Amino acid sequence: MLFRSRSFGLLTADSECEQNLMAKLIQLEPGVFVAAQLAEADFAEVAARGFRSVVNNRPDGEAPDQLPNHRAKAAALYQGLQYYYQPIENLNVTDDDVVDAHARLMNDLPGPILFYCRSGTRCTILWAQVAAPRLGVAKTLEIASKAGYDLEVIRDRLTERSRVNGTASPKTAPAEALHASHAIFAPI
Repeated sequence: MLFRSRSFGLLTADSECEQNLMAKLIQLEPGVFVAAQLAEADFAEVAARGFRSVVNNRPDGEAPDQLPNHRAKAAALYQGLQYYYQPIENLNVTDDDVVDAHARLMNDLPGPILFYCRSGTRCTILWAQVAAPRLGVAKTLEIASKAGYDLEVIRDRLTERSRVNGTASPKTAPAEALHASHAIFAPI
C-alpha cells in the first residue's frame, strides 16, 4: 500500500522528540507550518491533523533519495489536500518575485498550510520575509529561533523588506495573536 500510518503528537518549541518517524511540523504563526522533507506516508498524517494545503519548496533532484514532486502531489491529492509546487533554489530564496509568490500562497491557499523543503530552513526564510513587515524584524527572528532556525544572517534583508513592504496580509494574524511558545507536531 502507498501509505503507512505513523502517529505524531503536539510538542511545544522547548519539548524533546523521542522518536523521529516523521519530520516535525513546526508552527511559525497561526495557520502556517514548516517541515523538512516529507515521505509519502506523511501526507496521511498531515491530512489527519487538519491541514488543507501543502506547498513543496524543494526542487526535484536535490538529493537522490528525496520524494519526487509527482509522487508528493499524488500522495497529497489522494489525501484530499491542496498541493502546490513552488521549487526554490537556495540562491533565489530572497528574490522579490519568489517572496511575492510565497506571500500569495500564504494568503490564497486554504489553511492551515504546511510548507516543506529539505530541512525547513528555506521555507522559514521565505515566511520570515513575508512576516517581518507585519510582525517586526525582532519578533520574526525570535519566532524563527524558537522554531530552531537561526536567521540572523538575513536580518538586514528583513529590515529592508519591512521598510518597503509595511503592509499586513489580510489572512494572517497580528503579532498580538502569536504566543511565546509555538507548537511543534512531532512523532510520539
